[in-house]
Amino acid sequence: MLLVAAVGAWLGIFLSGTVRAQVGPVETGMSLRPAWNGETVVDASPLGTLTFRTHDAPLRLRITLENVDQERARAFLEDPRLADRLPQLIESDLVDGVRALVIRSLLCAGAGALIAALMVFRRPRTALLGLLAASVALAGTGALAALTFRPNSLVEPRYSGLIAAAPSLVGSAESIVTRFESYRSQLTKLVTNVSKLYDTVSTLPLYDADPKTIRVLHVADIHINPLAWNVIRSLKDQFAVDLIVDSGDISDHGTKAENKFVDEIGRLGVPYVYVRGNHDSMTTQKAVASQKNAVVLDNQTRTVAGLTIYGLGDPRFTPDRSVQVDSDPATLAQFARSHLNRVNKPDVIAVHDPDIAKGFSGATPMILTGHTHDRKTTMLPSGTRMLIQGSTGGAGLRALEHDKPTPVQASVLYFDKQTKRLQAWDDITLGGLGEQSVYIQRHMEPDPQRMISPEPTNAPSPTGPVTGTATPTAGPPLWHQGQSSPMLQRSPAEGDRES
Repeated sequence: MLLVAAVGAWLGIFLSGTVRAQVGPVETGMSLRPAWNGETVVDASPLGTLTFRTHDAPLRLRITLENVDQERARAFLEDPRLADRLPQLIESDLVDGVRALVIRSLLCAGAGALIAALMVFRRPRTALLGLLAASVALAGTGALAALTFRPNSLVEPRYSGLIAAAPSLVGSAESIVTRFESYRSQLTKLVTNVSKLYDTVSTLPLYDADPKTIRVLHVADIHINPLAWNVIRSLKDQFAVDLIVDSGDISDHGTKAENKFVDEIGRLGVPYVYVRGNHDSMTTQKAVASQKNAVVLDNQTRTVAGLTIYGLGDPRFTPDRSVQVDSDPATLAQFARSHLNRVNKPDVIAVHDPDIAKGFSGATPMILTGHTHDRKTTMLPSGTRMLIQGSTGGAGLRALEHDKPTPVQASVLYFDKQTKRLQAWDDITLGGLGEQSVYIQRHMEPDPQRMISPEPTNAPSPTGPVTGTATPTAGPPLWHQGQSSPMLQRSPAEGDRES
């Protein structure tokens, strides 16, 4: 009886239809559906969708933005007095719409449970018991949704849709942090952005520059995929980034024939900070360094667009099969620690391999890395955040090695101009080869001003072929200068060896 009542209630909710509601200047359609994960989905078709993890109950609230009252929207946007009333108006309209939707869904669910029990058991008493059970279950679900409701989820949306519309729909991370601390203001920002977009359908607005943030586009593992330059150029323009940080592996074999590929760097028009990856030779590094706007960091620190960045190239060159490569995590971490004397409290550290990045734990609030082709962020015990970027080139030809193509990934990071600390970041994911999808996930840094504590360095100073000398110089490591190293040697002619 419980199962039949549950199925009937589920069908009742599913068939309850859509409630029309006016939310400020936006005409919406609201629907409630059972779902495994509690969430609110705002469908701003054809611009895209925003998904918020607003509650834990197994219900999905879908709000479809069907139309915008152009005159009303323009009045709100142009008249400061009306704009001041917009938060209260939006909240009131939204509450009224959700209330009507809940009442309608409850009635339909109860009717569905009652009809299903009558049809199956053909006994009124059993049917009433089914209705009672469904009512209790629905009341419990509603209470769970109310108790677990998270207004702050509005600052961490997941976006999918047109890349040109993403920055305007998702909004400014800095603005959300500094000016939109309340639930009503966040709703206002979303409705206002949608109104602006619909009001200028043919010319979608770009992301307005916020003077309080430094925007960094983080890319990695391009692997000579020309598609990456289109993605980078689009993200650079749409998000109005101040600089680009490339965590290495821009090449695939490090040959001279691949050097032409990096010419696009000089056409981007913003600083391009680069650290060498294990697929990049010294020939590749020199080709990047010759480009306009390029900033190559190899055991060096530079201030770029207001951020102090330390970068260290990868000590390996894996395409050179004639040289043994030691990729032991402990060895790579020791390699990083041997260079700590050149690191003087930078805002950001850029390296290629996460194992090398861990050796810099405690030396900076933020480390950018790549190598794994699998994006992930980790808070190290020292308080240092490590962002491992996916492959901005969809791993190049490796995109075809798996059942599903490797996605194209990049991130836009927002740093406070005064404190130089990370405030928020957007993870952008595009479908890989043959796919057409764009997803953007907003993340907020929960404690931007946290204490960064250097990790204890009880281990003995590393010796042997990884460091070359006890005191590193400002120039390239010794194995780049023709010195012998059985594990990590780079041949002076590695750029000519591959074909």
